[in-house]
Amino acid sequence: MKSKSTLKSFLPVLFTFYVMGFVDIVGVATGYIKQDFDLSDGVAQLLPSMVFIWFALVSIPTSIFQARKGKKITVIIGMIITGLGLLVPFIVYSYITVVLGFVMLGIGNTILQVSANPLLIDVSSEKAKAANLSLSQFIKAIASMLGPIITTSLVVYFGDWKLIFPVYAILSVASSLWLYSVKVDETMTEKSSASLGTIIQLLKNRFILIMIMSVFMMVGFDVAMNSNIANYLQTRFDINLETASLGISIYFAALMIGRLAGAVMLRKLDAKYFLVISTILTLLGLAGIIFVDDLFTVQILIFITGLGFANLFPIIFAITVESRPEYANEISGLIIFFVCGGAVIPPLMGLISQHYGVSLSFGVLVLCILYVGFAAWYALKSRKTA
Repeated sequence: MKSKSTLKSFLPVLFTFYVMGFVDIVGVATGYIKQDFDLSDGVAQLLPSMVFIWFALVSIPTSIFQARKGKKITVIIGMIITGLGLLVPFIVYSYITVVLGFVMLGIGNTILQVSANPLLIDVSSEKAKAANLSLSQFIKAIASMLGPIITTSLVVYFGDWKLIFPVYAILSVASSLWLYSVKVDETMTEKSSASLGTIIQLLKNRFILIMIMSVFMMVGFDVAMNSNIANYLQTRFDINLETASLGISIYFAALMIGRLAGAVMLRKLDAKYFLVISTILTLLGLAGIIFVDDLFTVQILIFITGLGFANLFPIIFAITVESRPEYANEISGLIIFFVCGGAVIPPLMGLISQHYGVSLSFGVLVLCILYVGFAAWYALKSRKTA
């Protein structure tokens, strides 16, 4: 930290990443909503889409607003929208209000994704920027991991899983007030948000296109694992939803541990080789989940899958930006745009699960990771031929 005043601003900015992790409650919530309203797999898997489709629609307008009004106010608006979205299905619980609440949650989270990372850089010293970005993903992973545990505890002790909504809403609003109360010295951007013409030109770059498409697949994989793993365990091993939902926590625990380990290991290891190894580990764990018949072993394999997957996104992000650093802002905008993969892969899995069974639907996840494997190979090949 640069000073005591910087520490004061750093802590509330860092906590915004915990709020950012609230979006992953959509995974465990999907299982309960499906059960409460007797939804088909296809209809239930539309719920994650209501959250993640906004990455394609809101990211660029948010970057324009942020350039004009500032990052701090943009982050605060994102947290307030998140809090309001969480309250809607708690106040009136119906399928329509759940969809509306998840839409608001998605918009709020998109705003946070676009604005929180650059704001964190503003409150970090020059040497601590990379370390703090890794720390922020660790904080986000804690929120993702704790979500299913808190929800299950609310069911056990209070008999109502929906209490998670006001708990998260209060934390969202409290975090926005905390950030509002501190002074943040923001750096001025050298240029405004990316133009459409610049983005089209970047998409003509084969390396960038392949890497960004892997982001689409990775986010789709991550959201689909989150929203399908409980249903998969419940269906295949005939266990109750509360027990099956612990599989989500196992997955997010692996993400949390993997990101913390990756923040250390990536300082010494080549990122592209690390990407290949991580992809192989993810694929092996996923194959085991599909073919192994023992619940305990499958839970271990879920952990292995999450451990392998943990650092795929930050590595892809880094090597893509490094390929054309002069277009870092434009590439970052494209990456956020392609996070909309989280709105496409889960419904596709839901349709396959509805017609052919939940086990076969996991083949979609295999295809996602195979594409990431291709991207990893291409990145390694490009390095060798550069």
